[in-house]
Amino acid sequence: MTSRQVDVLVVGAGPAGLATAARLARTGVRVEVLEREQSPGGVPRHCAHRGFGTWPHALTGPAHARLLAASAERAGADVRTGVTALDWAGPRTLTTVGPQGAETLTARAVVLATGARERPRAARLVPGTRPAGVYTTGELQQAVHLYGQHIGTRAVIVGAEDVSHAAADTVRAAGAEVVALVTELPRAPAAPARTLTARLRHRTPVLTGTTVTELLGRGRLSGVRVRHRDGRTTTLRCDTVVFTGDFVPDHELARRGALTLDPGTRGPAVDGALRTSRPGVFATGSVLHAVESAATAAREGAYVATAVRDWLTDGSTEPDRTDPKAPADPRVAADPTAPADPTAPADPTDRYWPTGVPLVVGPPLLRIAPNRVAPVDRLPYLLRTAVPLTRPVLHVTQDGRPLHRERFPLTTAVPHRPLTLTACWTHRVDPGGGPVHVTVT
Repeated sequence: MTSRQVDVLVVGAGPAGLATAARLARTGVRVEVLEREQSPGGVPRHCAHRGFGTWPHALTGPAHARLLAASAERAGADVRTGVTALDWAGPRTLTTVGPQGAETLTARAVVLATGARERPRAARLVPGTRPAGVYTTGELQQAVHLYGQHIGTRAVIVGAEDVSHAAADTVRAAGAEVVALVTELPRAPAAPARTLTARLRHRTPVLTGTTVTELLGRGRLSGVRVRHRDGRTTTLRCDTVVFTGDFVPDHELARRGALTLDPGTRGPAVDGALRTSRPGVFATGSVLHAVESAATAAREGAYVATAVRDWLTDGSTEPDRTDPKAPADPRVAADPTAPADPTAPADPTDRYWPTGVPLVVGPPLLRIAPNRVAPVDRLPYLLRTAVPLTRPVLHVTQDGRPLHRERFPLTTAVPHRPLTLTACWTHRVDPGGGPVHVTVT
C-alpha cells in the first residue's frame, strides 16, 4: 500500500464535488477528487433531459456533467475515477482502492460530496416475489441512457414527484408504455403543470392515495397489486416497475468516521460553513439533504470552497480530538432511514464543533440544512415539510426570543419540494444560548 499527501481530498465527483474542486484549484490548492464510477459527473451523467445549468442555456444532464468535469480539470484538479474511499485511517486520512491498487491518502482538509441514493424495493419493504424488471430511477436511467438495454414494454412508476416524471420520460424513450404513476400521498407532489402534462398529453394516470402492496410474477414481473385509499385493491399488469424518490444520503463514510449525523437529514450535521463535527472535514451537496437539484449541489460546492480555503490558511494545524474508529451516532447507527427521535440525547461529539448552536425544526417540518447556526452564517437554509402548507409562515426563535419571521404569501409548500429560509437573521443568534428553533404556521 502506497501513501501520499494532498492539500484537499474531495470524495465524490458529482456537481458538488466538482464545483468545490474547480473553485479551490483555481487558487493554487492541490486538489484530488475520488470517484468510484468510471466517469465523473454524478447523477446528471445519465439524466438525458434538459434543465441542467443556468437558464436560458439549459443543458442535458450528460452535457452538464462533462462541463463540470472539464471545468475542474482545466482549473488543475486531479479527478480520479474508478477509485473508492474505503475507510478512515486517521483524522484526515483515507484508505482507498482503485485500478492501481490500495493507497492511503492524507489531506489537510477532506470534503465529503458523496451524494444520495434512492431506497430500493427491499428497503421499502414491498412484499412479493423477486422477479426481473425491478429498478430504481438511477438503475433505469443507466440501463437506458448509458448501456442501451431493453427494459420491457409496460412500466409502473412508484412515485409522482419530479424525479418520477423523469423516470417516466426515460421509460418512453426506451419505447415502453407507462401504465401509471402511483403515490401514497393525497395529492401529486410534482408541479401541477407536470402532472397535467402526464395526464393529458401522455394519457398516463397519476394515482394518488394509492400504495403498492405486492409484486407479482416469477422470473419476470407480471404485475403489481395496489391498494387505494378506500381499501379497494387492483392489479396493474406490467413487466417493469420503477421505484422513484425516497432518497437517503450516501453517508457510510461519515458514519465510519463517527461524524455527528443530523437525525432529520440523516446526513452529516454541518454548520453554516458546511463544517462537520471533525475539524478539517467538510460536507456538501446531496449528502446533506437528500436530494436537491444539481444547481443547489454545485452552489454549495462553490460555497464550501471558501470555508476550506480559510481552514487551510488558519486552522489546518489544529489537532483532531475525535476517534475515527469510534462507534457511529447511536441515533442512526441501527437504521439510517428510521424516523428521527426528537427526544434522543445530544451527541457527545457536539463539544468539538468550532462554532454555532443546534438548529432544529418542529412538526410538520421534517428537516433543515445546514443544521447548526452562528451569527456569521450567510448560506440559505433548505427545509422540507411532511404535509402540504398553504402560504406558510416560518418563525425562528432562541430561548423563547423571536429572531425572525418569514412569510411566503404566494407559496404552497409540499412534500418532496424544498422551502428556502433566508439567513438574514443569523446575526441575532446568541452563540452561548440554547438551540434555535424553526416552526411553521
